[in-house]
Amino acid sequence: MAEGTSASGAYAAAGVDITAGEHAVELMKQHVARTRRPEVLTDSSGFSGLFKLDTSGYREPVLATSTDGVGTKVLLAQALDKHDTIGIDLVGMVVDDLVVSGAEPLFLTDYIACGSVVPERVAQIVSGIAEGCQQAGCTLIGGETAEHPGVLEPHEYDLAGAGTGLVEASAVLGPDRVRAGDAVIALASSGLHSNGYSLVRRVVDEAGLDLAAHVPELGGTLGEILLTPTRVYARDCLALARSADVDVHAFAHITGGGLAANLQRCLPADVDVAVDRGTWDPPPVFGYIAAHGGIGRTDMEATFNMGVGMAAVVAGDAEDRALSLLAECGLTAWTLGRVTHGSGEVRVHGAYAS
Repeated sequence: MAEGTSASGAYAAAGVDITAGEHAVELMKQHVARTRRPEVLTDSSGFSGLFKLDTSGYREPVLATSTDGVGTKVLLAQALDKHDTIGIDLVGMVVDDLVVSGAEPLFLTDYIACGSVVPERVAQIVSGIAEGCQQAGCTLIGGETAEHPGVLEPHEYDLAGAGTGLVEASAVLGPDRVRAGDAVIALASSGLHSNGYSLVRRVVDEAGLDLAAHVPELGGTLGEILLTPTRVYARDCLALARSADVDVHAFAHITGGGLAANLQRCLPADVDVAVDRGTWDPPPVFGYIAAHGGIGRTDMEATFNMGVGMAAVVAGDAEDRALSLLAECGLTAWTLGRVTHGSGEVRVHGAYAS
């Protein structure tokens, strides 16, 4: 090594700032700490997260795992220089896939790749992840922040996460439980959630829309509305699944592909679901995107959740009790349709309420 040159100095010259990374870790610690569950143990090496698995309340415990990202919604966060909510989206995408099986989310790990580590920005991202974990009741047990100069521009970043949950084998939810006569209940979305943003960005660009402009019919600036974080349903779905008064058969997380495609995934081959559009009115942001992008209903419904972030399939005689419990959770929920004998299809009919 040449005199006066350090390994860290050479690395910094190549675009990787170890000191900034260490500072980012210090800034995020407070956010990680507020997600801590009692099962978390300390790994003094710092190379992994340890979680003491308590299976005393289970006869046949089953681990569930899921991984996801937030797609190109991160580009809007970067364009608006607002980074404290995108982590909520990440958690929602991961834990609400877990809860579809009836699993309780236990812990999550994150991965943040940056063109350049800006400690304050990383801490903002992690604050959102921590907020999402608190909403879900899981712990942020560990993660990785990586600097990728030459792959990402200095202002660019991407993030992903992986979660683990636990469910009793006899309580695993899914198509095997669904039967004719069940009710399909919609849990309202908070907006676009984290799907369809490549199309959203194209509409914004081609229509020359201003993200900073206030849009009266949306109730805020366009950027604020588009960055509205994903609703995290984990606690609500678990409350429903664990209720002695509600027989839950399946959940469907309405993400990429829209309502019909995701609802179909929780159906056995011998039933259909008829969904009535007249039971709800999609939030204004969907109509705004459709109008400015010239996008027809078929494409909108195949891309976006259209106001339904999660669907629950419950026994027909438990419909009213399920709706009441979800209202107690502070969720807008309504009956979308019914399960009938058929061939595993979802038929969406009618016009939206307005």
